Amino acid sequence: MPGHPRDYFVVLPDSAAGAAVAGQLPGTPVVAHASGRPWVIARLLVREVSHLRRGDDALVLIGPDRVPEAVLAGLLEGARDRAGLERRLARLPGLHHVIARLSGETWIRGTATGLRRIYHARHPEAGTITSDRPAVLARLIDAPLDDGALALRMLDFLPHPLSRRVVWRGVYETGAGYGLALPAATPGTTAVPGPTEHRWWEPPPAELSLAEGARRLGDAVAASVRAHVGGLDRISCELSGGLDSTALTFAARATGPAELSLLTVAARDRYSEDETWARRAVEAAGGSTSTASTALDHQIIPADDTPYFYADLASCADELNDEPLPVAPGRARAHLLLGRAHATGSRYHLTGYGGDELFLGLPHAYQDLFHGNPFTAWSHLGGLRHQLGWPLLPTVRGLLNRSTFPRWLAGAVTAEPQPVARTPLLSWGVRQSLRPWFTDHANTLITEEFRAAAEHAEPIDPWRGRHVDIDAVRMGARHFQAMEDIGMTIGLPVAAPFYDDRVLEATLAVRLPERISPWRYKPLLVEAMRGVVPDTLLARTTKDHMSSDEYQGLREHGPELAALWTGSRLAERGLVDSRRLLRLAAEPFSPVLVEHSISSTVAGETWLRTAEDAWPAPRTRTTSPI
Repeated sequence: MPGHPRDYFVVLPDSAAGAAVAGQLPGTPVVAHASGRPWVIARLLVREVSHLRRGDDALVLIGPDRVPEAVLAGLLEGARDRAGLERRLARLPGLHHVIARLSGETWIRGTATGLRRIYHARHPEAGTITSDRPAVLARLIDAPLDDGALALRMLDFLPHPLSRRVVWRGVYETGAGYGLALPAATPGTTAVPGPTEHRWWEPPPAELSLAEGARRLGDAVAASVRAHVGGLDRISCELSGGLDSTALTFAARATGPAELSLLTVAARDRYSEDETWARRAVEAAGGSTSTASTALDHQIIPADDTPYFYADLASCADELNDEPLPVAPGRARAHLLLGRAHATGSRYHLTGYGGDELFLGLPHAYQDLFHGNPFTAWSHLGGLRHQLGWPLLPTVRGLLNRSTFPRWLAGAVTAEPQPVARTPLLSWGVRQSLRPWFTDHANTLITEEFRAAAEHAEPIDPWRGRHVDIDAVRMGARHFQAMEDIGMTIGLPVAAPFYDDRVLEATLAVRLPERISPWRYKPLLVEAMRGVVPDTLLARTTKDHMSSDEYQGLREHGPELAALWTGSRLAERGLVDSRRLLRLAAEPFSPVLVEHSISSTVAGETWLRTAEDAWPAPRTRTTSPI
């Protein structure tokens, strides 16, 4: 069914009303309360459910692999509360949703990276219900769309905490790194207290050397890859030729599949180096005697076969993402790649998504380093400044700036032009400009949302560099959901092992001046994969980009974009000027589109059209004559 969430679970209260809600869901009860009523209802196409009950306590893990009962027993036994349970869960790859009942309290959480999220809503009869999919909850409580949250999604990205604003009213997201506690009913009553959020994850201190951190990171990447594809006979990897995908290719090969299919998309840019490096990686992998039992199949998808961005926008209706995601204009490209991978017989597909956010290091981190080691920070910034063309005085001002996170957030959107490329990035994030095609109503909604959030906002971490690093990882993890949903449409599970909590922890645990450097490309990942990936491949220090395909896509698919703005749902809600968008569709090389990206607006429009048809109207039952 177009737009129907294909993979989800719902956690229900132990009540007759909760059981009635279960009857409205197309999923299957996979775990029951001790009373026999349904507790976890799931419709899982990709993930596995692991469950163990010990007396009144129970543990449910939903993730890529089935966790053995002996391991579950070790996690549950002796864990008297959620803190004790979380200490034990740190032994597992951080890829699971956790649902537990301990001492009468229900504890539900996703992952620290934000790859797995939790939403909750108040059902009029059943009380608090939770799910990993907000659309399911919105349907159950008949929630209307929230124009403020929709307007926010027309920006290129949403900083913490605005990323948590759900696009349906009455549905709430539990923050990454936080869990939801649902207390039991008060003794002698049927009243159940409301849910409360509790933080279960803290970033580790950055105290490891590069060598020690690399060992920990290498172990975390290997464990995450095994959790996804260990024991499978036929798997595939996207081998772009970049360092991230190359690292995962060799990690996947180490699991010993009978067949490993590697897919490379050729670039239209004749100066691109990705294909050359991908061929080198395949040659190195095929020449290793340790992989004699693994058959390698390398497919290079010709550039002419690859759609430009903004192709086949109507197909976005095949998936209902949790929210509009700015990667939507690239859906046709992703669909082609995953379709080719599926045709190889692959049972799981791995990608290197998340590697840039984790291992490149953002300039904001030098603010943190400046506090403890100003000479090292200035030395590193000098190298970075010359690479990026940052002027000296603005760089010094940015480094000395001590504005608080709430103050920064309140002014993080502006009607002024986009910041120039040479603007130093040393604050709590990137300031964004409102688009010329936004209406006054949309601009008011967006600025009010930022100001309201700033009144009570707290950063993810007191250090602005760590705050920005973690927020970037969580942003990328949200965007990756679109790739997962395309895979489910095709019938191929897709994974990004770098979004494992243990990978994030291992990265953040390394001392900052060793983790990032203007003179070395992704030094932590390079050292972590040494001995797994040949040194000749770890020597790459360049990265290709696809900006030309973005601009060409605006030209090639101008008619489809014009059709999109005809009868625009965003315009009907008073959020965009459809006449201006129609003019821009006919002027793909307009300076306006050079300065302002249109991808998030396109994503919002296609998402709205999917959401309005996401659930079929109830069928009227007819009584057959006797």
